Amino acid sequence: MNIRLLSWNINSVRLRIDALKSVIKKFKPNIVCLQETKCPNELFPFKDIEKSGLSNIHVNGIKGYHGVCIATDLPVEKVEQKDFCGKHDGRHIYLQLKIKNNLFNIHNFYIPAGGDEPDPKINEKFKHKLDFLDEATAYIKTKENCSYTALVGDLNIAPHENDVWSHKQLLKIVSHTPVEVEKLNKFQDSINFIDALREFHPLSEKLYSWWSYRSKNWEESDRGRRLDHIWITPKLNKKITKASIQKDVRRWDRPSDHSPLIADFKF
Repeated sequence: MNIRLLSWNINSVRLRIDALKSVIKKFKPNIVCLQETKCPNELFPFKDIEKSGLSNIHVNGIKGYHGVCIATDLPVEKVEQKDFCGKHDGRHIYLQLKIKNNLFNIHNFYIPAGGDEPDPKINEKFKHKLDFLDEATAYIKTKENCSYTALVGDLNIAPHENDVWSHKQLLKIVSHTPVEVEKLNKFQDSINFIDALREFHPLSEKLYSWWSYRSKNWEESDRGRRLDHIWITPKLNKKITKASIQKDVRRWDRPSDHSPLIADFKF
């Protein structure tokens, strides 16, 4: 059985619902994880996604900001959402799915961006980001043991020097600072996650998933960052056949500043 997982920071699900329908039609995923839906649950476009063939849709959204969703055509066994740092801000949702006779856990995260100044003493947003990572790491460690587990989302950190356009110039820029990378690595090590994209794209290769709206010639300048990730447990890694970033979607009309990520599995 072939399973396709797609993760995308859509930057407003209602604004880009037509793009989402086109993405689903083109790539035919079994699981779609969205971040930054910017939509309260009661206004979420459930019917549009149901018509695209993904009938099990679970959301954790708030008005105007953040928000996550997992939509799937697979049977859903459990649903959970977790708040971190005492905030109900729509940054996590978890589903347990049934694939054949296997249980498949998936966590969808939208980690805080952290503002502009990488100093938690003077920037509350950056402190929130670091605290969020600590709490998320502790949370994942307590989850029930499931050999097939994936953690996906906009994690708002580009960890490796080839995950950014200039390692030297971005070392003091939020999303690539050493303290963020250290905490992200601890998060990844929580249950020995493997970086799925880097299984197919070596660390010697530049790899980006986000390009700023501020750059009119974003593709020519190519000053990107890999802020979006798919992590998988070692046993699930034995099932993966491909992982990629769909850069073409960034070229569409009125695009998100992020491109979708895809991972394919064979069970």
